[in-house]
Amino acid sequence: MLKIAGISLATLVLIVILYFVVAFILARIPVNGEAETGDDVEVFLLSNGVHTDIVVPVTNQWMDWTTVISRKDTEAADTSLKYVGFGWGDKGFYLQTPTWSQLKVSVAFKALFGLSSSAIHATFYDRLHESDRCKRIRMSKENYIKLVRFIGRKFQTVVDKKGIYISTDANYGKHDAFYEAKGVYSIFYTCNTWTNDALKLTGQKAALWTPFEKGIFYHYR
Repeated sequence: MLKIAGISLATLVLIVILYFVVAFILARIPVNGEAETGDDVEVFLLSNGVHTDIVVPVTNQWMDWTTVISRKDTEAADTSLKYVGFGWGDKGFYLQTPTWSQLKVSVAFKALFGLSSSAIHATFYDRLHESDRCKRIRMSKENYIKLVRFIGRKFQTVVDKKGIYISTDANYGKHDAFYEAKGVYSIFYTCNTWTNDALKLTGQKAALWTPFEKGIFYHYR
């Protein structure tokens, strides 16, 4: 039994090491090394050091996000805010883990192995400033429309195409809200993999594959 346990533990350690090695290598293989740019729409790539969001105008001639979500779903209900950031991820992580120290083993296990549902986290902003964790991207209208469709496909909606608001006290601040989402989070498709796929689709600099925030921002140094 001890021999079997030892072999099992060694196998698990090797799998974990292999996962990180593959993630490291694939994250450094660029896709769209020369990003497609345009002068139609300004969007932002935003990071908190672990998780990435895509920030877009709340409304312009190609998309009015208030037809899907509402600034009144937030505590502040500030209808003057001009940008909204979208992050997709595991619902358990979002709603049950306010800090890393409060992470439950059951939540982590379900998230890592695709056993939980997902949510979209929407955060409204008045303005953003470029920094190491906030990169501005200029897009053509064609690529922005692709981005809109990409984000929109992750929302669970009702008949009028409105996102399904999640009533919770787990909000991160006064300007954010959660919505039911489609798709399953796992160690192979994380919140950052989703962001990276959006960048690839719209002709922006991206990694071949990455589950981590650093794998994306490596290409925006």
